[in-house]
Amino acid sequence: QAPLVESGGGLVQTGDSLRLSCAASARTFETSSMGWFRQPPGKRRELVAAISWSGVSTYYTTAVEGRFTISIDNTNNLLYLQMNNLKPSDTADYYCAASNRWPLDEGHIEVWGQGTLVTVSS
Repeated sequence: QAPLVESGGGLVQTGDSLRLSCAASARTFETSSMGWFRQPPGKRRELVAAISWSGVSTYYTTAVEGRFTISIDNTNNLLYLQMNNLKPSDTADYYCAASNRWPLDEGHIEVWGQGTLVTVSS
């Protein structure tokens, strides 16, 4: 079983909402935070949102602040990203990731998910 499995992507229209889910098969001893990255077509991957394992601390990139909400169910090893008021600029492959430190940064990712595609039409 893959360590991180995303679901919930799809094709939506501008202004619609989606909720992405990430199921972790297990938490490693070192996991301190989880996050969502995205990679738009032809662009670099970027960190969208992150959350500490306890759920107390969160981070959002400016472009999604106020529209996206990250949450974690650390009892069941589930991570969510609620995306509201979606825009065409949100179109990307979205990846779940687990890190061994907080704040989360791409250089300290323990494991990546396979990705789920979100397409927002205008």
